[in-house]
Amino acid sequence: MEELPSQKQIIAELKSDREQALAKYFSALRSRLEKVVRFRLDYRLKGRVSESDILQETYVRAAQRLDSFLQKPSMPIFVWLRLETQQHLLDVYRKHFDASKRDVRKEISFTRPAHGNAGDTSMALAAHLVAQMTSVSQLIEKSAKIAALEDTLNEMSELDREVIALRHFEELSNIETAEVLGIEPSAASKRYLRALKRLREILEMLPGFQSPESPM
Repeated sequence: MEELPSQKQIIAELKSDREQALAKYFSALRSRLEKVVRFRLDYRLKGRVSESDILQETYVRAAQRLDSFLQKPSMPIFVWLRLETQQHLLDVYRKHFDASKRDVRKEISFTRPAHGNAGDTSMALAAHLVAQMTSVSQLIEKSAKIAALEDTLNEMSELDREVIALRHFEELSNIETAEVLGIEPSAASKRYLRALKRLREILEMLPGFQSPESPM
């Protein structure tokens, strides 16, 4: 992971040379933002929406909203860009799953109607955990398993699901996770370990799943 300069230096560069500085830091953080998109992008939209397009449009969005970031100089630039990425994903979700645009739902057979959104962590967790099952090859079978696991994951608290998503799948640091969730780093660390234990207990009751390991 590329080491970024101090927050003070980043803010100073963005104020003095907006376009060039934003392009530099977005490029430096692109691989990390790709992990966010890969995890958060609704699995039913893959093949219709490219990760590169999401990131390009997020960059445009960030450039337009740079002043809002500069008004919050204590927020790490990655946390801000991740937030802008997630907001754009929400816009994409609304566009494709709007009631007046049913083409996505017609093209893919679902076991039940779509009901979440781009911030639906349970669905994202379920989709990625199901993807680890080598025996699943058909989309309809995978969709059924995702729906079933999603229901089970909803038994966890929203904060526990989110801390698993941030630490394990998006690979945020504990400090970044705490910043995103608005809690103290010590609380984020304790919650992650507790949530990971709970997730393992859930997966052990389901055949074919592998329990996730803590990131290094």
